[in-house]
Amino acid sequence: MTEFPLLTPAQPTVLMIDQQAGLAFGIGSTDRQLLLSNVVALAKITNAFRLPLIVSTSASKVYSGPLMPAVKTVLPDAVSIERRNMNAWEDDAVKAAIEKTGRRTLLVSGLLTEACVSFAVLSALAEGYAVSVVADTCGGITLESHSLALRRMEAAGATLTSWLQVLLERQRDWTRKETYNDARAIVEAHAGGYGIGLAYARDMIHPI
Repeated sequence: MTEFPLLTPAQPTVLMIDQQAGLAFGIGSTDRQLLLSNVVALAKITNAFRLPLIVSTSASKVYSGPLMPAVKTVLPDAVSIERRNMNAWEDDAVKAAIEKTGRRTLLVSGLLTEACVSFAVLSALAEGYAVSVVADTCGGITLESHSLALRRMEAAGATLTSWLQVLLERQRDWTRKETYNDARAIVEAHAGGYGIGLAYARDMIHPI
């Protein structure tokens, strides 16, 4: 049986591909505002757990625009690597930046699932990287094409996950004080009913 161990903060690099408004306009696989909230949550997780981050954009001057402002606000120091190729793995600067981290595990988020996400994921898998696709921070032109791209990546060996699972897998224990406040704040801001419940517990439930 193949083992899929839980990841620790010391393992992954976050690869964020083409989180740009010009591409987000075409998303039909999910609600765009929800998608943006999920991407912002992942950006906050990257900061909270001090994960290496590689950001890449494409056609930012002619079509797609810069990194979405809400994401850039969370990641003010992130320098985006501009590229021409749809496949970030075939861009020398992107690949060199990933290799420089020394890590062989990737958490991938991006637009569009059918192209820039899946191309990079399939290429990384082919070179022996362990890849988790943060599926709810990716978007496709249609729900069907998004789902088919996810299925193709999973069949090739990628693990599908969500931003919330990424957070909880790294926090692992709510008594882990060094990341507790940040992790809880992310859940409260972005996790819907679960976040509401955490806020309620904080404000209303007191030990006897």
